[in-house]
Amino acid sequence: MNGAGFLVAAGRRLEYAWLGPSPAQSPTIVFLHEGLGSLGLWREFPGLLAERTGCGALIYSRAGYGNSDPVPLPRPITYMHDEALVVLPEVLARSGVRRFILFGHSDGASIALIYAGGTPAGDLLGLVLEAPHVFTEDISVRSIAAAAEAYRTTDLREKLRRWHGENTDVAFQGWNQAWLDPAFRAWNIEEYLAPIRVRSLVIQGEGDEYGTVAQVEAIQRQSGGSVAARVLPDCGHSPHRDRPAEVLDASSAFIAELLR
Repeated sequence: MNGAGFLVAAGRRLEYAWLGPSPAQSPTIVFLHEGLGSLGLWREFPGLLAERTGCGALIYSRAGYGNSDPVPLPRPITYMHDEALVVLPEVLARSGVRRFILFGHSDGASIALIYAGGTPAGDLLGLVLEAPHVFTEDISVRSIAAAAEAYRTTDLREKLRRWHGENTDVAFQGWNQAWLDPAFRAWNIEEYLAPIRVRSLVIQGEGDEYGTVAQVEAIQRQSGGSVAARVLPDCGHSPHRDRPAEVLDASSAFIAELLR
Protein backbone atom coordinates (compact mmCIF):
# COMPACT_ATOMS: atom_id res chain seq x y z
CA MET A 1 0.00 0.00 0.00
CA ASN A 2 2.80 2.43 -0.84
CA GLY A 3 1.53 5.92 -1.55
CA ALA A 4 1.76 9.61 -0.77
CA GLY A 5 -0.48 12.62 -0.78
CA PHE A 6 -2.28 14.98 1.58
CA LEU A 7 -4.84 14.47 4.32
CA VAL A 8 -6.74 17.12 6.28
CA ALA A 9 -6.57 17.30 10.07
CA ALA A 10 -7.58 20.21 12.29
CA GLY A 11 -8.44 22.14 9.13
CA ARG A 12 -4.99 21.98 7.53
CA ARG A 13 -3.54 19.87 4.73
CA LEU A 14 -0.73 17.61 5.89
CA GLU A 15 1.61 15.78 3.55
CA TYR A 16 1.91 12.07 4.25
CA ALA A 17 3.50 8.91 2.92
CA TRP A 18 2.45 5.31 3.50
CA LEU A 19 4.86 2.40 3.20
CA GLY A 20 4.16 -1.31 3.43
CA PRO A 21 0.97 -3.16 4.38
CA SER A 22 -2.40 -1.50 4.80
CA PRO A 23 -4.04 -1.13 8.25
CA ALA A 24 -6.30 -4.08 7.41
CA GLN A 25 -3.27 -6.32 6.92
CA SER A 26 -0.88 -5.35 9.70
CA PRO A 27 -0.34 -2.90 12.57
CA THR A 28 1.04 0.51 11.60
CA ILE A 29 4.09 2.39 12.88
CA VAL A 30 3.20 6.09 12.98
CA PHE A 31 6.26 8.36 12.82
CA LEU A 32 6.20 11.70 14.67
CA HIS A 33 9.08 13.97 13.72
CA GLU A 34 11.30 16.27 15.75
CA GLY A 35 10.90 20.02 16.24
CA LEU A 36 12.78 20.81 13.02
CA GLY A 37 11.82 17.59 11.22
CA SER A 38 9.49 16.64 8.41
CA LEU A 39 8.34 13.64 6.42
CA GLY A 40 11.41 13.82 4.19
CA LEU A 41 13.93 14.23 6.98
CA TRP A 42 13.21 10.69 8.23
CA ARG A 43 14.85 9.58 4.96
CA GLU A 44 14.98 5.78 4.58
CA PHE A 45 14.53 4.84 8.24
CA PRO A 46 10.73 4.31 8.29
CA GLY A 47 10.90 2.02 5.27
CA LEU A 48 13.68 -0.03 6.84
CA LEU A 49 11.78 -0.46 10.11
CA ALA A 50 8.54 -1.30 8.31
CA GLU A 51 10.32 -3.93 6.23
CA ARG A 52 12.05 -5.42 9.29
CA THR A 53 8.83 -5.66 11.34
CA GLY A 54 6.26 -6.40 8.64
CA CYS A 55 4.25 -3.38 9.74
CA GLY A 56 2.91 -0.53 7.68
CA ALA A 57 4.45 2.91 8.16
CA LEU A 58 2.63 6.25 8.20
CA ILE A 59 4.88 9.28 8.03
CA TYR A 60 3.55 12.84 7.91
CA SER A 61 4.69 16.43 8.32
CA ARG A 62 2.87 18.40 10.96
CA ALA A 63 1.35 21.74 9.94
CA GLY A 64 4.09 24.33 9.46
CA TYR A 65 6.63 21.72 8.32
CA GLY A 66 7.70 20.21 5.02
CA ASN A 67 5.02 20.62 2.35
CA SER A 68 2.13 20.77 4.80
CA ASP A 69 0.06 23.92 5.26
CA PRO A 70 1.72 26.74 7.21
CA VAL A 71 0.60 27.89 10.66
CA PRO A 72 0.42 31.38 12.17
CA LEU A 73 3.22 32.48 14.47
CA PRO A 74 3.97 32.53 17.29
CA ARG A 75 3.06 28.95 18.13
CA PRO A 76 1.41 28.55 21.53
CA ILE A 77 3.46 26.96 24.29
CA THR A 78 0.84 24.20 24.25
CA TYR A 79 1.63 23.27 20.65
CA MET A 80 2.67 19.70 21.52
CA HIS A 81 -0.50 19.20 23.55
CA ASP A 82 -2.54 20.44 20.58
CA GLU A 83 -0.78 18.03 18.23
CA ALA A 84 -1.28 15.07 20.56
CA LEU A 85 -4.84 15.64 21.71
CA VAL A 86 -6.43 17.26 18.64
CA VAL A 87 -4.42 16.68 15.46
CA LEU A 88 -3.02 13.17 15.92
CA PRO A 89 -6.40 11.54 16.63
CA GLU A 90 -7.71 13.09 13.40
CA VAL A 91 -4.66 11.89 11.45
CA LEU A 92 -5.20 8.34 12.70
CA ALA A 93 -8.91 8.42 11.87
CA ARG A 94 -8.46 9.97 8.41
CA SER A 95 -5.76 7.47 7.44
CA GLY A 96 -7.71 4.43 8.63
CA VAL A 97 -5.06 3.34 11.15
CA ARG A 98 -6.18 0.51 13.45
CA ARG A 99 -3.63 -1.13 15.76
CA PHE A 100 -0.50 1.00 15.87
CA ILE A 101 2.83 1.89 17.47
CA LEU A 102 3.94 5.51 17.84
CA PHE A 103 7.58 6.20 16.97
CA GLY A 104 8.40 9.71 18.11
CA HIS A 105 11.61 11.74 17.97
CA SER A 106 12.22 14.71 20.32
CA ASP A 107 9.07 16.88 20.09
CA GLY A 108 7.45 13.90 18.36
CA ALA A 109 8.30 11.68 21.34
CA SER A 110 6.72 14.19 23.70
CA ILE A 111 3.62 14.27 21.49
CA ALA A 112 3.51 10.47 21.64
CA LEU A 113 3.62 10.52 25.45
CA ILE A 114 0.88 13.13 25.72
CA TYR A 115 -1.28 11.11 23.32
CA ALA A 116 -0.69 7.85 25.21
CA GLY A 117 -1.49 9.39 28.59
CA GLY A 118 -4.12 11.91 27.56
CA THR A 119 -6.49 10.04 25.21
CA PRO A 120 -8.30 6.67 25.35
CA ALA A 121 -5.52 5.33 23.04
CA GLY A 122 -7.43 2.06 22.72
CA ASP A 123 -5.60 0.59 19.72
CA LEU A 124 -2.15 1.85 20.72
CA LEU A 125 0.25 -1.08 21.13
CA GLY A 126 3.40 0.67 22.35
CA LEU A 127 5.78 3.62 22.11
CA VAL A 128 9.29 4.03 20.71
CA LEU A 129 10.65 7.31 22.05
CA GLU A 130 13.88 8.89 20.79
CA ALA A 131 15.27 11.79 22.84
CA PRO A 132 11.95 12.57 24.55
CA HIS A 133 11.34 15.67 26.68
CA VAL A 134 8.99 15.58 29.68
CA PHE A 135 10.26 18.78 31.32
CA THR A 136 12.49 21.69 30.32
CA GLU A 137 16.22 21.50 31.12
CA ASP A 138 18.86 24.20 31.03
CA ILE A 139 20.78 22.25 28.37
CA SER A 140 17.73 22.37 26.10
CA VAL A 141 17.32 26.12 26.38
CA ARG A 142 21.05 26.76 25.83
CA SER A 143 21.15 24.62 22.69
CA ILE A 144 17.98 26.11 21.30
CA ALA A 145 19.36 29.62 21.87
CA ALA A 146 22.53 28.54 20.05
CA ALA A 147 20.37 27.28 17.17
CA ALA A 148 18.73 30.72 16.94
CA GLU A 149 22.16 32.32 16.58
CA ALA A 150 23.17 29.75 13.95
CA TYR A 151 19.97 30.45 12.02
CA ARG A 152 20.89 34.14 11.90
CA THR A 153 24.60 33.81 11.15
CA THR A 154 25.26 30.54 9.26
CA ASP A 155 23.81 28.54 6.37
CA LEU A 156 21.41 26.65 8.69
CA ARG A 157 18.41 28.37 7.11
CA GLU A 158 19.42 27.20 3.64
CA LYS A 159 20.01 23.65 4.88
CA LEU A 160 16.53 23.57 6.41
CA ARG A 161 15.00 24.95 3.21
CA ARG A 162 15.73 21.60 1.54
CA TRP A 163 13.23 19.95 3.88
CA HIS A 164 10.73 22.75 4.50
CA GLY A 165 10.67 24.95 1.40
CA GLU A 166 8.32 27.88 1.92
CA ASN A 167 7.71 26.69 5.48
CA THR A 168 11.35 27.14 6.52
CA ASP A 169 10.92 30.27 8.64
CA VAL A 170 7.62 29.01 10.06
CA ALA A 171 9.16 25.67 11.02
CA PHE A 172 12.21 27.18 12.67
CA GLN A 173 10.62 30.16 14.41
CA GLY A 174 7.59 28.21 15.55
CA TRP A 175 9.83 25.74 17.37
CA ASN A 176 12.59 28.11 18.46
CA GLN A 177 10.43 30.96 19.74
CA ALA A 178 8.18 28.64 21.75
CA TRP A 179 11.08 26.95 23.53
CA LEU A 180 12.81 30.29 24.24
CA ASP A 181 9.67 31.90 25.66
CA PRO A 182 10.39 32.42 29.40
CA ALA A 183 7.05 30.74 30.17
CA PHE A 184 8.32 27.53 28.57
CA ARG A 185 10.61 27.02 31.58
CA ALA A 186 7.50 25.71 33.37
CA TRP A 187 6.55 23.32 30.53
CA ASN A 188 6.11 19.83 31.97
CA ILE A 189 4.19 16.76 30.76
CA GLU A 190 4.96 14.35 33.62
CA GLU A 191 1.26 14.27 34.51
CA TYR A 192 0.68 12.22 31.34
CA LEU A 193 3.06 9.42 32.33
CA ALA A 194 1.11 7.58 35.03
CA PRO A 195 -2.01 7.02 32.86
CA ILE A 196 0.06 5.32 30.11
CA ARG A 197 -0.85 1.63 29.86
CA VAL A 198 1.44 0.43 27.07
CA ARG A 199 5.09 -0.56 26.98
CA SER A 200 7.74 1.95 25.92
CA LEU A 201 11.26 1.79 24.52
CA VAL A 202 13.24 4.97 25.22
CA ILE A 203 16.41 5.63 23.19
CA GLN A 204 18.73 8.42 24.29
CA GLY A 205 22.14 9.50 23.01
CA GLU A 206 24.81 10.08 25.63
CA GLY A 207 25.89 13.17 23.72
CA ASP A 208 22.40 14.62 23.21
CA GLU A 209 22.81 18.38 23.17
CA TYR A 210 19.11 18.99 23.88
CA GLY A 211 18.47 16.76 26.90
CA THR A 212 19.94 14.40 29.48
CA VAL A 213 19.20 10.94 30.86
CA ALA A 214 17.09 12.68 33.53
CA GLN A 215 14.30 12.62 30.93
CA VAL A 216 14.66 8.85 30.53
CA GLU A 217 14.74 8.32 34.28
CA ALA A 218 11.57 10.36 34.79
CA ILE A 219 9.73 8.25 32.22
CA GLN A 220 11.00 5.00 33.77
CA ARG A 221 10.01 6.14 37.25
CA GLN A 222 6.54 7.43 36.46
CA SER A 223 5.11 5.62 33.43
CA GLY A 224 2.13 3.39 34.07
CA GLY A 225 3.51 0.93 31.50
CA SER A 226 6.85 -0.85 31.57
CA VAL A 227 9.80 1.08 30.14
CA ALA A 228 12.96 -0.30 28.54
CA ALA A 229 15.80 2.14 27.95
CA ARG A 230 18.82 2.23 25.66
CA VAL A 231 21.43 4.96 26.20
CA LEU A 232 23.78 4.99 23.21
CA PRO A 233 27.42 6.17 23.35
CA ASP A 234 28.82 8.38 20.59
CA CYS A 235 25.28 9.51 19.81
CA GLY A 236 23.63 12.93 19.78
CA HIS A 237 20.04 14.10 19.56
CA SER A 238 19.09 11.97 16.53
CA PRO A 239 19.82 8.31 17.33
CA HIS A 240 18.22 6.96 14.14
CA ARG A 241 20.67 9.09 12.13
CA ASP A 242 23.71 8.82 14.41
CA ARG A 243 23.40 5.10 15.23
CA PRO A 244 20.92 3.71 12.68
CA ALA A 245 21.86 0.04 12.97
CA GLU A 246 21.48 -0.02 16.77
CA VAL A 247 18.20 1.89 16.67
CA LEU A 248 16.83 -0.36 13.94
CA ASP A 249 17.81 -3.50 15.86
CA ALA A 250 16.43 -2.28 19.18
CA SER A 251 13.20 -0.93 17.70
CA SER A 252 12.45 -3.97 15.57
CA ALA A 253 13.09 -6.34 18.50
CA PHE A 254 10.84 -4.26 20.74
CA ILE A 255 8.05 -4.15 18.15
CA ALA A 256 8.34 -7.90 17.57
CA GLU A 257 7.74 -8.41 21.30
CA LEU A 258 4.71 -6.11 21.21
CA LEU A 259 3.22 -8.10 18.33
CA ARG A 260 3.99 -11.53 19.76
